[in-house]
Amino acid sequence: MRPVPAELELLKPVDLCTRDGRLNRAAVGWSREPVHRADIPAPWGRRKRWDFWGVVAPGCVMNLTVADLDYLGMVDVWLLDRSTLKTFTCSVPVPLARGIELPDKVAAQPIRFEGRAAWVSIDEETKGTRLRVDARAGGHRLEADVLVTRPAAHESLSVVIPWSDKHFQLTTKDVSRPAEGYVRWGNTRYGLAADDGASYGVLDYGRGVWPYRSNWNWGAAAGRARGTNGAVRLGLQLGGKWTVGTGMTENALFVDGRLSKISEELTWNYDPRDWLRPWTIRTPASDRVDVTFTPVYDKKTRVQAVAVESRVDQCFGTYSGTVVDDAGSRITFDALFGWAEEAMWRW
Repeated sequence: MRPVPAELELLKPVDLCTRDGRLNRAAVGWSREPVHRADIPAPWGRRKRWDFWGVVAPGCVMNLTVADLDYLGMVDVWLLDRSTLKTFTCSVPVPLARGIELPDKVAAQPIRFEGRAAWVSIDEETKGTRLRVDARAGGHRLEADVLVTRPAAHESLSVVIPWSDKHFQLTTKDVSRPAEGYVRWGNTRYGLAADDGASYGVLDYGRGVWPYRSNWNWGAAAGRARGTNGAVRLGLQLGGKWTVGTGMTENALFVDGRLSKISEELTWNYDPRDWLRPWTIRTPASDRVDVTFTPVYDKKTRVQAVAVESRVDQCFGTYSGTVVDDAGSRITFDALFGWAEEAMWRW
């Protein structure tokens, strides 16, 4: 059995890059709050920057993406009705990412986009992050005003994945933040309440220089669970493929907002011929993660363009199983709603 690598916890602010755009090796590690400054003076065309928000409500799921790939920007709003499995999609390509400005630190500045089909505003407030959206596509309109709250002492996971001095990625995964507000699609209004245990937001903040061919697994979920000492608010952050061989992982648990880092690479088992069959995700060297994901919907995304090619299957459904936090508490859960995906990119 392979030894679990020792990952360095970072406690002070640090620059992601050196002045010539290479990876600053002092930035390799993980932290419980964002400490990295991600100014990337790398060659134009290789940088990848995005803010992705996943919002889960009892009646729907909404994805909101603002991305800058240097040569192309993308603003994407997507919604799944959890009862009917009907979807709304508004995708706005932005040549050369003109007008898209993403901060070099998490939540360091507002994010704005205004186009003919979509208006997006992401702002930091005292209680958390406010997401506002007004998008139109196919004769339909989607509006949202959601506050993703930030409870006291809440922790997130930031980690730098070092493929090489020229290729690296900073990711911040902020999971299990209770959300409140509404999403409206046509005549249907979906409410979110921060205290209902089923409304939450997830941030995926990404800044880096990627190799041309990339692939990954990512899973996330949140909700109420049963711990050794009673009920807890649980968040799952599960990754795979893209971190193998780097000495770092993006795997973590969040128990009542407290991060438990998992340094093992996870074993993912699923059937790419049938994405809706159950998936299993486990830690091979311990009992820290042993979960089953049961999908109900596969969001298929296929892109074939001159500079970009991708295949993404983001499946939505429920997690059940057990996890063990840093204190040794065994946490059991059933029907935590979230997602699991496989992505392959040439970009």
